[in-house]
Amino acid sequence: MSHDSGSSAGAGVESLSLDLLAHALAGVGDPRDRKSCRLASRAFARAEAASRRAARVLRREALPRALRAFPALSSLDLSACAGLDDASLAAALPVPGPGAGAADPPPGQLLLTVRRVLLARASGVGWRGLEALVAACPRLEAVDLSHCVAAGDREMAALAAAAGLRELVMDKCLGVTDVGLAKVAVGCPGLQRLSVKWCREISDIGIELLAKKCPQLRSVDISYLKVTNESLRSLSTLEKLEDIAMVSCLFIDDDGLQMLSMCNSLQSIDVSRCNHVSSLGLASLIDGQRFLQKINVGHSLHEIETCVLSKLSTIGETLTVLRLDGLEIFASNLQAIGSTCKNLVEIGLSKCNGVTDDGIVSLVAHCCDLRTIDVTCCHLLTNDALAAIAENCRKIECLRLESCPFISEKGLEQIATLCSHLKEIDLTDCRINDAALQHLASCSELLILKLGLCSSISDGGLVYISSNCGKLVELDLYRCSAITDDGLAAVASGCKKIRMLNLCYCTQITDAGLKHVSALEELTNLELRCLVRITGIGITSIAIGCASLIELDLKRCYSVDDASLWALSRYSQNLRQLTISYCQVTGLGLCHLLGSLRCLQDVKMVHLSWVSIEGFEMALQAACGRLKKLKLLGGLRSVLSTELLQMLQACGCPCPLGRQATASTRDELELACQIKETGILEISNSAQLRPRGKRGEHLSNSAQLRL
Repeated sequence: MSHDSGSSAGAGVESLSLDLLAHALAGVGDPRDRKSCRLASRAFARAEAASRRAARVLRREALPRALRAFPALSSLDLSACAGLDDASLAAALPVPGPGAGAADPPPGQLLLTVRRVLLARASGVGWRGLEALVAACPRLEAVDLSHCVAAGDREMAALAAAAGLRELVMDKCLGVTDVGLAKVAVGCPGLQRLSVKWCREISDIGIELLAKKCPQLRSVDISYLKVTNESLRSLSTLEKLEDIAMVSCLFIDDDGLQMLSMCNSLQSIDVSRCNHVSSLGLASLIDGQRFLQKINVGHSLHEIETCVLSKLSTIGETLTVLRLDGLEIFASNLQAIGSTCKNLVEIGLSKCNGVTDDGIVSLVAHCCDLRTIDVTCCHLLTNDALAAIAENCRKIECLRLESCPFISEKGLEQIATLCSHLKEIDLTDCRINDAALQHLASCSELLILKLGLCSSISDGGLVYISSNCGKLVELDLYRCSAITDDGLAAVASGCKKIRMLNLCYCTQITDAGLKHVSALEELTNLELRCLVRITGIGITSIAIGCASLIELDLKRCYSVDDASLWALSRYSQNLRQLTISYCQVTGLGLCHLLGSLRCLQDVKMVHLSWVSIEGFEMALQAACGRLKKLKLLGGLRSVLSTELLQMLQACGCPCPLGRQATASTRDELELACQIKETGILEISNSAQLRPRGKRGEHLSNSAQLRL
C-alpha cells in the first residue's frame, strides 16, 4: 500500500509543469535540500536544469556538461575552475556559424544566454579563449578579469567584440595599456561600469579616450594608477557618472578634485590614501553635489577642517556613508558631523587619533540610524561610548572594536541588551572575558564574532555563545590560548552553520577537538596554524566530516604527516587553497595530494625538509596544470628542472625564483608572471619580507633542503 501511494505521489509530481516545479524549488534555500529534491524526482531535476540561472564550475572537465545541462544560464563563474585555458574554454563553447549575432542566431545554432562571466584569476585564459567566449555569448554584458596578470591589450581587443558589454572589471591586468583600453572604449560604447585598479600602464591618454567614447559610464575605479588631474578633467565630462574611486592616486591633488566637481551627478567618491589631497580640495568637490551618498577620505587628510564640515551640511540629507579612517578627529568634529549628517548608516573612524567617549556620544545622539560603526584602534574609548551607542543606535548591525583596551563586559552588556539586530562584532585584542560572551550570547542574530588575541576567553565563554547563537557563520579564535577541545565541542554542538573558523595558535587543541569540528558540515575555511598537538588522526576527521572545505591552513603543525595528506586526497575534493609549510610530509604524500585534488589552485609549501628535490619535481608535475599560485623557497629555482619551470609559467602559475640555494639567500619569494602580447614570458620578483604584526611573522631567511 505504501508502494502504491509512493507511485501516485511520484506520478503527481511528474504531471506538474516545469514552471511550477521551478517555482517550488526557488523556495528551497539550502543547496543540500535542493539536491535531495533533484535526486528524489527526475521532474525536479528537469525543472532546475531548465530554470537555473547561475553556475560555478570548479573543474574544466565539467564545463561542457554544465553548459549542456543548464541552457538558461545567465551567470557563469569560472574564477575557481582549475586548469582552465584557451583550449578547454573554446572546446566547451558552441561555435557560431557565419553571420551569427545576438539578435538573429543562425537556424539550429545553440548560442549561450550567458550575460555575466567571472574569470577572476583565470590566468590560463588568453585572447583566443576570450574570442571564443564573446562569439558564443552574444548577450554578454559583464566580464570580470581581475587578477589575470597576464592579460594585455590583445585580450582587451578580444573583449571589444562584445558590443553589448556594460560592465568590465580588469583589476591588476598588468599588461593592459592605453591601447587595450582604447579598443574596449571604441568597441563597447555602452559601457557603464569599469574598474582598472592596478593597471599601472594606463595613463591620462587612455582615460581621456574612455570618457569620450563611453558617455554612459556610471562607475569608474582608477585606484593605484599613475594618472594626473587631467584624467579627472576628462571624467568630469561624464554626465551620468555616479561612482568614482581613486585610491592612492598619488598625482592627483586639489586642482583635480575641483575639476571633478563639475560633475554634479556623483553619489560615491573614494579619495582614500591620496596624499596630495587637502580639506580645501575635498570641500570644493562636495560643493554643488546634490546626490552624494558615500564619501571615503581615509588616510588622505591629516584632519577634517571647518571648510569640509560646513560643506557636509549641504549634503546632510543624502549622505549615508562617511569613512574618515586615519584622520585626527576631535569631539567637536564628531558633534558637527552628527548634527548635520543625521541620516548616516555607516561611520568609519578606524585608527583615528583623538576619538573619545564625548565625541562618540555627541555623534550617536543625532545619528540614530547607524548600522555600522568602525572604531578600530580608537584606544581612548571606554564603556561610556558603548553605552551611548546602545542607547541611541538600536538598529546597529556591525560594531568593530578591535584594539579598544578599555571596554569590558559592562559595556557589552548594554550592547547585547539593547541592540537585538547585531550581526557582526569584532573584539580582537580587547580585554574581555567569558562574562562578556555571556552577555553577547543574547544576540541571537549574530553571524560574525571575532575574538582574536582575547587571552581571557575560555571554554565557558564558548558554551555561552553556542547556547543561543545558532546562526553564527564566522568565528575567529586566533591566539585564544585558553580554548580547549571542550570549547570546540560546544561550538560544534550549537553553531552548526559555521563556515569560517580560525583556531591558529590555540595550542591546547588536540585531535579530539578536531573530531568535534568535523561535525561542522558547512565549514569552508579552517585555519589551524601552529596547533602542535594535532596529528593525521585529527586531519582525517576533518577531511571526512567537512566535505565542503575550500581553504585549509596547516602551517607549523609539526605532527601533520603523510597520513593527513592521504586523507585530504581522498575526501577533500573541493579543497582549493592549502598551506602545509613546515609539516613533516614526504615527497610521496605530496605527490599523491597534488595529483588527486582536482580543484586545488593555491599551495604554500615552504620548508618541507622531508621532501627531496625529486619529490618536489614529481608533485609539481602532477598539479602544475591546475595551480594558479605557488609558494616555495626561492632556492629551488636552481635545482628544479627547466621543463617544470616552463610548464608552471605556461599555465600562468607564479613559480619559484631566487638565487643559489645557500643558507643566506633562501628567501621565500612570491612572483608575478606576465605573458605579454608578443608571447615572451616575463617574471617579476615581487617578494618582500612581511612586516611583523599581531597576526604576522617574519618570513624565514634560510632553510635546510634535504637533497
